[in-house]
Amino acid sequence: MTEASGTTLPEGLTVAVLGGTGPQGRGLARRFAAAGVRVVLGSRDAGRAQSAAADLASATGGDVSGADNAGAARAGDVVVVAVPWDGHAELLTGLRAELAGKVVVDCVNPLGFDKQGAFALAVPEGSAAQQAAALLPDSRVVAAFHHVSAVLLEDPEVTAVDTDVLVLGEDREATDLVQALAGTVPGMRGVYAGRLRNAHQVEALTANLISVNRRYKAHAGLRVTDV
Repeated sequence: MTEASGTTLPEGLTVAVLGGTGPQGRGLARRFAAAGVRVVLGSRDAGRAQSAAADLASATGGDVSGADNAGAARAGDVVVVAVPWDGHAELLTGLRAELAGKVVVDCVNPLGFDKQGAFALAVPEGSAAQQAAALLPDSRVVAAFHHVSAVLLEDPEVTAVDTDVLVLGEDREATDLVQALAGTVPGMRGVYAGRLRNAHQVEALTANLISVNRRYKAHAGLRVTDV
């Protein structure tokens, strides 16, 4: 399996999804499994993860298993973090050892909501991805998959998810790998978008997309032109 980055996904690559029973994590897992990638769902509750994994395996015909978050982190070569922002730091702090040496893909958006809609929250480290990098010094942290609609990911009638995935990180090999992972999903393309110091505006842009979706009753994504 290859993508525009020129990187080939290694045979037997395992992708773990922490928060894999939530809409975003479960939706990404569905698409990766359908593309033939081995997936491990992680959750605080191993039984819940195993039940969700069985459902996804049946729906996609893919290789999907479930475990608690620590077990999933140990099993994954690439580990996607798709948990709520308010549990982000605590989860990663507790999994530092399990995530050492891994490519960790952070897709968490620090957002607040009030009567005027969604808005970006201030993060002391600069962004969720930078917080992850600070908490996981032995991991290769990549920011990606922030703007992909969970509704589209989970809809079995949607055969192609037409969006570009902005991929940010410090390690070229890791960002190329995540671009290739994005490219396994029909309609999806990974586009390198800079270093982690630029992750804040990517995460914050999700608030704008939520406003677009509410106004136009859509599930909008992004496309980068002339690339």
